[in-house]
Amino acid sequence: MERFRAYVVREEDGNFTGRIEEKDRSELPEGDVLIKVRYSSVNYKDALSASGNKAVTRNYPHTPGVDAAGMVVESRDDRFSPGQTVVVNGFDFGMNTSGGFQEYIRVPADWVTPLPSTLSAREAMILGTAGLTAAQSVDELLKKIAPKDGPVLVTGATGGVGSVAVALLHRIGFTVHAVSGKQEAADWLKGLGAETVLSRDELLDDSGRPLLKSEYAGVIDTVGGPLLASALKRVRYGGVVTACGNVGGAEFTATVYPFILRGVSLIGIDSVQQPIAYRERLFKLLGQEWRLPKLDEMAEVRPLDALPEVVGQLLAGTHRGRTVIAF
Repeated sequence: MERFRAYVVREEDGNFTGRIEEKDRSELPEGDVLIKVRYSSVNYKDALSASGNKAVTRNYPHTPGVDAAGMVVESRDDRFSPGQTVVVNGFDFGMNTSGGFQEYIRVPADWVTPLPSTLSAREAMILGTAGLTAAQSVDELLKKIAPKDGPVLVTGATGGVGSVAVALLHRIGFTVHAVSGKQEAADWLKGLGAETVLSRDELLDDSGRPLLKSEYAGVIDTVGGPLLASALKRVRYGGVVTACGNVGGAEFTATVYPFILRGVSLIGIDSVQQPIAYRERLFKLLGQEWRLPKLDEMAEVRPLDALPEVVGQLLAGTHRGRTVIAF
């Protein structure tokens, strides 16, 4: 198929509009591997790219989509062969390089992750970048704490990373406390494995105290800003906090006391530049020991023409869980 469908965002008089168009294979960027996309997924970064955020995507027209899973059609690299199921995410994919919201992609071989037989392409996209980020966060927690050490707090729990983190921590055996601004989603979060669901106001602390009662062995923070600062004050001795998001603010105010009096570790999580070997290891864990029993319940599957609606929900803060785009 020389021509195929793609979601293209164009800038017109300072406004950014996305629509489905036909593209030609010749319009794809240079790369070693041509892939027929079966599924993609929608992330907050995609919503930013689709709305013209120049911090994510500099030049338009552009096809967003930082996740894609599908079948190799052609490869100039011996590591991949036609018919092989693979995943592409991270690096510059979907940001300033044409992304996964189209039926074909062409990328460098070093951006391609072989998918284990224990995960289907659809399951890989239910997880996607959000799932890998959650898995990386859990992997960091497990280097220092275990379920017996106490509960783990997850902020932004109804988001993509947060919801997978809640389910994954529960799967491994942790007691999970979830924080969300969507209290109507409390039952949904408990269904994923949260024992307790807190509102943002219940976590936020403006007392000025440098430390609060130690409650949590660990925190997976997907929000940043004041929520991260408040969570740090509540971590037990030797606990660990991972930070992977900034929707609540890129800055936060804290003291050194959680670190020098309680030995708390704060670890940054970057899913963009992680080596392929590490991505492959995480996908294998997610397909075996860490496999989520309710994975299908965590996502809705939508067609390509549903993207404007999903993007709007993400930007408005009304989106929940994971949305997979099927081709």
